[in-house]
Amino acid sequence: MTDVADRWAAGSTYEDFMGRWRRLLAPRFVSWLGLPRGLHWLDVGCGTGALARAILDRVEPASVVGCDPAAPFIEYARANLADERASFVVAGAGALPPRAGGYGAVASLLALNFMPDPAAAAEEMRSLCSDGGTVAACVWDYSAGMEFLRRFWDAATALDPAARALDEGTRFPLCQPEALDPLFRAAGFGGVRCDPIEIETRFPSFEDYWRPMLGGTGPAPSYVASLDEARRSALASKLRESLQAGSDGAITLHARAWAVRGSAD
Repeated sequence: MTDVADRWAAGSTYEDFMGRWRRLLAPRFVSWLGLPRGLHWLDVGCGTGALARAILDRVEPASVVGCDPAAPFIEYARANLADERASFVVAGAGALPPRAGGYGAVASLLALNFMPDPAAAAEEMRSLCSDGGTVAACVWDYSAGMEFLRRFWDAATALDPAARALDEGTRFPLCQPEALDPLFRAAGFGGVRCDPIEIETRFPSFEDYWRPMLGGTGPAPSYVASLDEARRSALASKLRESLQAGSDGAITLHARAWAVRGSAD
């Protein structure tokens, strides 16, 4: 099972799986940044547009350019975020869209760890920033802080030890302050700061937890798609047993992300 590749098949299935939590996290990330209004922003790894929407709603930007290498996500963002200040392009690290005079803010939400070379990506983001501008990233704490994924991979590994190699907690050691802080300092940023941001992930029922795992978009759903029906059913049963529901049937878990920022002096 270790050769299962992450699939980013559709914006709508991503929304069901992770986009809804990204939409909760994005405003908190923007508030944490505390940047002034009127800046030109670059949203790196914009996904379906959650961060761009939070920027537009909260800090009155001059413009927001969102980019992502997954064309289905860009199509979704364009279709669902109609604002003359926002534009979206298919582009990833190594070919990020420049702007004459640079961007006042370059930010990445839940994408830095998926980039082939995060250190090079941080340096590229800095190169696109105007003097004195801000570069920031936010990633889930996959090892312990993202509970609904932690429960998934713990159950998957109990049934299939090879699944551990696919677990984001194993794959992405970057997603801790001990790695993010030095990465930004090595890229030449000043005033580096790294803080946690937490949200609640509430699922009205087990079905609401499990259904997004069948969408084939993202690491966990890609793994589920690789299983035959018997193994998929066994995993669902294992998860149902391990997740504690309240009296109303809802499952409430917590998610922690780490946000890091620095200035392009």
